[in-house]
Amino acid sequence: MSVAKGSMSEICNITAVLSKIAAERPGQIAMRCPGSRGSDGFANYDLTLTYAQLESRSNAIAAGLKKYGITRGVRAVLMVRPSPEFFLLMFALFKIGAVPVLVDPGIAKSALKKCLQEAKPEAFIGISIAHIARIILGWANKTNRLNVTVGKRWCWGGKTLQQIEAEGTGANNQMAETHPDDVAAILFTSGSTGIPKGVVYRHRHFVAQIELLREAFDTKPGGANLPTFPPFALFDPALGLTSIIPDMDPTKPASADPKKLHHAINKFGIDQLFGSPALVAVLAKYNQNLPGILRITSAGAPVPADVVSKMRELLPENGRLWTPYGATECLPVAVIESRELQTTREQTEQGAGTCVGKPMAANTVRIIEISDKAIEYWHDGLQVESGRVGEITVAGPTATDEYFARPEATALAKIREKMSDGDVHGCASVAGGRMPGATSERVVHRMGDLGWLDEQGRLWFCGRKSHRVETAQGPLFTEQVEPVFNTHPKVKRTALVGVGKFGEQTPVLCIELHEKNTRQEQATIQNELEKIGNAFVHTGNVHHFLFHPGFPVDIRHNAKIGRETLAIWAAKELRKRP
Repeated sequence: MSVAKGSMSEICNITAVLSKIAAERPGQIAMRCPGSRGSDGFANYDLTLTYAQLESRSNAIAAGLKKYGITRGVRAVLMVRPSPEFFLLMFALFKIGAVPVLVDPGIAKSALKKCLQEAKPEAFIGISIAHIARIILGWANKTNRLNVTVGKRWCWGGKTLQQIEAEGTGANNQMAETHPDDVAAILFTSGSTGIPKGVVYRHRHFVAQIELLREAFDTKPGGANLPTFPPFALFDPALGLTSIIPDMDPTKPASADPKKLHHAINKFGIDQLFGSPALVAVLAKYNQNLPGILRITSAGAPVPADVVSKMRELLPENGRLWTPYGATECLPVAVIESRELQTTREQTEQGAGTCVGKPMAANTVRIIEISDKAIEYWHDGLQVESGRVGEITVAGPTATDEYFARPEATALAKIREKMSDGDVHGCASVAGGRMPGATSERVVHRMGDLGWLDEQGRLWFCGRKSHRVETAQGPLFTEQVEPVFNTHPKVKRTALVGVGKFGEQTPVLCIELHEKNTRQEQATIQNELEKIGNAFVHTGNVHHFLFHPGFPVDIRHNAKIGRETLAIWAAKELRKRP
């Protein structure tokens, strides 16, 4: 994976594996993207790149970018739709050691502007409409000096991608001598619990992710993947897979057309799929068998138990549904397969939380006391006793060490841990090896999630720390409360929020039903929910129930409930009551 052992100065770049695969199987399709549309209304997927083309064209683009001034260390915003151009540009930027900056374009325009101000990009690479927005809204106008347009360029100057590639045609391998600690990319979080933060990815983090993903899912080259969250398609070339970019709006997975997904699956013999719980729920509701799918991977939020059960029916006997646990800052942390997940369903529905499986062998997962304060250095006194709910922390090869230009956020999320065994960054296998007798530090990432470890070493997720409800009787955790009420057959999902002063909050359960019901029917459902809650100690104090027409969700996965928004709504609704 182009990480040599023994020195932190050795070359480390994820694109090295692309060159290797291109040499071994040049004619294999690396990716297919929707292009023209057939008479049947389905996409033809006629925009393709072989591994040889991905390698040669990304080299040409890399050479052209360097000639233009986008060189090693230059931060470049990339706003390009899922397409061959997106992947060519990403690999080209990685090769030359430039730093792509990715921000979800679906977030609020004010938040997006703030993200770009923080990133201070020197280059802006985007489609025409992105450049228009850049000019009108003033995105990065103080730092940006180099513009590249994918498609038609109008009045804003710079160069087109076509020009860039033409100027680099025939270039040989452009991979820079990037090192493990060099910054590889800045990936902004979804911002589901606040303003998105720019996660600094170093080259060693990407290399480690590939290794852990290969280990977790026993991925072999040659398969075909349907990555319904496009950024995950970047891993496919490094794993030797063919990516089929689906015909859907990647920002609205809950609205994906299952007919189009099945068409692509059947047409190209797709054997693996990545999707958010909302996307998987679409397939489950469609209720059509998936005989060729050997692996589905779903992340971003817990997959509802009924969806897991339905997908088990639709998959072949040897098919697997994996739900890895992690975050933009650290992925993957732990994994669990649907069969084991089903065995824990009863515990989840009784308030244990959601089991997310055993941590990856390379990760050190520890549970510490819940605190909203910064912790500078690790000490063992931070940990809680086994089986108790606390904040989840992770140290390992994919644990990132800072947010870009956010020192306060970095201080709140990162703990420095002194190491005496010479394990550089806690990831000797990917970051240059061990230095015997040396004292080093590694970063312990605070996930911002709450959970506990059972006797088998499995991790149980109990909700976000920022979403806990602090009542006078003690804290309540969303993933220990909501699954209890979600057992009601007419309930689609629930959301626990707190109203009032922290430490004296009133717990309120917001309810989204499968179908619209009358006020009388809602009253009956509420009585039934109260009986369900009274059966358990931790839910017996939930006495306020509010029916909501449709929960706000995150723009990235359409699965994370916007509890902050619901809490404001709930407070207003309670004030209306006598």
